[in-house]
Amino acid sequence: MSATLTLAGRRRKRPIGRYVRIAGGITACIMFLFPIFWMVLTSFKMPRDIFTTPPTFFFTPTIETYTSYLQHADIPNRMLNTVIVACGAGLISIAAGSMAGYALARIKVKGLATMGALILLSRGVPPIALAVPMFLVARNLGLTDKHITLILAYCTFLIPYVMWLMRGFFKALPEELEESAMLDGCSRFGAFFRIIVPISLPGLLSTLIFSVILAWEELLFALVLTNRYASTIPVAIAGIAGDSVNGANWGALTAVGTLTVLPVVVFALLVQKWLIKGLADGATKG
Repeated sequence: MSATLTLAGRRRKRPIGRYVRIAGGITACIMFLFPIFWMVLTSFKMPRDIFTTPPTFFFTPTIETYTSYLQHADIPNRMLNTVIVACGAGLISIAAGSMAGYALARIKVKGLATMGALILLSRGVPPIALAVPMFLVARNLGLTDKHITLILAYCTFLIPYVMWLMRGFFKALPEELEESAMLDGCSRFGAFFRIIVPISLPGLLSTLIFSVILAWEELLFALVLTNRYASTIPVAIAGIAGDSVNGANWGALTAVGTLTVLPVVVFALLVQKWLIKGLADGATKG
């Protein structure tokens, strides 16, 4: 009798716990997504509707902010610069970081673990401490306001991130894969590119996605190392926030912010299959 009561009590607790988890997930989604929703909503408001108290959800939408501001803010060119820099930094970082991660995972060399830890510790250096030396070096070489300068600057904080993520993927793979390939005549590099890279493709793609997103939203290096030609969209948003004497131009800020977020959302939706697969493989292997 007591066992029956205990089993019935457990059955009653399970639905309650499930509903609590669902409610918590919905609450968290609302908290994270509501600022984005409000930004998009505000971008279609007239100035008089933006500052109404209490805020209004029902208004006559307009695209005047988009059409009037984008014509003189050079937003399309800066968006193109952001795509070039983010994709370039992501691809270079995934190429260099994956090979470094493979070395940390496979090659047995004295002091290699210490070297990897030091590279990881470089992520703890404040970016502002690196921005000024990078600017001085770029100025002396005549490389300020260049796409390649910004790409290499982004690689300094993306490569350690890629290296340690890919190290986990590579350590989860059995070493017998490379040993078999090398017995068949492959070199270490041949085994890496022909065997390990195809198997680790979901992890490479998911890491590339995160790297591109991190580079897409970076502001400090772009603000210091560029002026106009290679300036990115975060710099444009910072300029909009400070170009008004009477306060921030919220209509322009939300419009450009919406245009900045939209490509990332579309990109994430297009690659979500590989992203989820890569994250799932990283969580279950090993």
